[in-house]
Amino acid sequence: MNSFGDVMRNLDWSVITNMLMSVIPALVCITLHELSHGYVAYRLGDNTAKNMGRLTLNPIKHIDIVGLIMMIAFKFGWAKPVPVDMRNFKHPKRDMAITALAGPVSNVLICCVVLFIYGIIFLPCTLSGSEFLGDVLDMVYLTAYLSIALAVFNIIPVPPLDGSKVLFSLMSDEAYYKLMRYERYGMLLLLVLVATNVLGRPLQTVTGAVFKFLFAFAEWGYDLSSILFY
Repeated sequence: MNSFGDVMRNLDWSVITNMLMSVIPALVCITLHELSHGYVAYRLGDNTAKNMGRLTLNPIKHIDIVGLIMMIAFKFGWAKPVPVDMRNFKHPKRDMAITALAGPVSNVLICCVVLFIYGIIFLPCTLSGSEFLGDVLDMVYLTAYLSIALAVFNIIPVPPLDGSKVLFSLMSDEAYYKLMRYERYGMLLLLVLVATNVLGRPLQTVTGAVFKFLFAFAEWGYDLSSILFY
C-alpha cells in the first residue's frame, strides 16, 4: 500500500492539471464561436439555429466531445456545428460565407479583449502572491490563446471548416453544392493531420505568430493598469 502511495506522490500531475485548466477556456471559445455563427445566420434570415436552441451561452449545446478533447490536448479543435439552412438566405452563397466568417472573426475579437484584460490584471495577480489568482491569470491567458487558435484552425479551407465555406462561395453554384456534399469526410482527414503533426506544427507556427502580434493588446492593458493603479 505504501509503495502505491509513493508511486502516486511521485507522478507528474502537472500535465493532467494543465489539461483540466484548459476545459473552461476551451468551452468559452467554442461557445462564443458557435453562437456567433448562429446569431449572424439569424440576422441574415435563417432561424434554424434559433429554433434548435443553439442561440445560447450554454456550452453543453455546442460541445463536440472529440473536438473538445482535441482543443485540450492539441490546442486545436472544434464544436458541434450550428445548423444553417442556406435556403433561408436572400443570397445563399454570400450569406453563408458571412455566417462562416462570423465564428473566426468573433474569436479574434475575443482574443483581443481577453488579452487586454490579461494586461490589466497581470500586476495585481502577480503581486498578490496568491496561487489562486496566478491560476486565474493562466486561464485568462489560455483563453486568449485558444481563441486565436480556434480562429486560425477554422480558416483552413477544408470542409467542414469555415474557410471552406468562404472559398466555395467564390465557385460556381454547381461546384459549390457538389463539394459541400463531401464536407462530412473532411473532419476525419483534419483529425489525422492534426494528431500526426502534419498540420499541427504549421498551425502552431501560424497561431504563435498571430498571437504574438495581438499581444500588443495585453501590453496596452498593462500600461493602463500601471498608470491607473500604481
